[in-house]
Amino acid sequence: MTAVAPVLETSFADLKLVRRGKVRDVYEIDSDRLLIVATDRISAFDCVIPTPIERKGEVLTALSRFWFARLAHIVSNHLLTTEIDEMPDAVQNHAAELRGRSILVRRTDVFPVECVVRGYLSGSGWKDYQRTGQICGHKLPQGLREAEQLREPIFTPATKAETGHDENISEEQMASVVGHEVTQYLRDVSRRLYQQAAEYARSRGIIIADTKFEYGRDADGQIILIDEALTPDSSRFWPAQSYQAGKSQASFDKQYVRDYLERLDWNKQAPAPSLPEEVARATTARYLEAYELLVGEKL
Repeated sequence: MTAVAPVLETSFADLKLVRRGKVRDVYEIDSDRLLIVATDRISAFDCVIPTPIERKGEVLTALSRFWFARLAHIVSNHLLTTEIDEMPDAVQNHAAELRGRSILVRRTDVFPVECVVRGYLSGSGWKDYQRTGQICGHKLPQGLREAEQLREPIFTPATKAETGHDENISEEQMASVVGHEVTQYLRDVSRRLYQQAAEYARSRGIIIADTKFEYGRDADGQIILIDEALTPDSSRFWPAQSYQAGKSQASFDKQYVRDYLERLDWNKQAPAPSLPEEVARATTARYLEAYELLVGEKL
């Protein structure tokens, strides 16, 4: 599963690039399938950092595969295989670069919303709460502290943005985009996914403070889970042992990179600055530790 070298960007003459996101490069295989490549890019403050995080793409791919399998009884997902040897020849031609960081998936019509579930008060939710006492239309009790656990997880959707910042929206706003029935289904499924994942992760020493899911409708009209699932990129992972409400938490996710960048004299506009080698190495270590704690084996 080990990649030969960090991969910041991919490009293949015999594969059609469909989209290059902040982290993933997506290629068309045929009318029914896509190849999603998790690179070692990392973004912060909506800017892609020029320094790769070694093995990050492997962690994202392996953790998504783990969660897709573990949570498949709740909702189906788009994963076909993560094994290069089971993929088309055009992919196998680039096995050295793609192995361990690529998934072959079913194509879907993607719903243009992020389905965010929050179990703790942090990030943009904490900022919204400080300003308004609410998050995405959910009125919360007064006097809550940063990182405090909520009485029950709340569903707080957001707009999707390839570039720029996602924007928190209410369920009513989401319903105006995808319909009331779909909104209710995605809310209920997302909360079930979060609750089961959070319970398991807590038993492994990790608090999942919040996470986001994405969904699409496949060729048969079925709504399925797509993109990634419960990774350090799509979630806020905290070590349970050191958790204490009322302050910012240590994390296994890219908060470490954000904290470093916050200390710089940088206006958070592109181009982003490079990361020192020790920050990049420490970030890799955090991603690998999250994987090992959750899965119970080394990657």
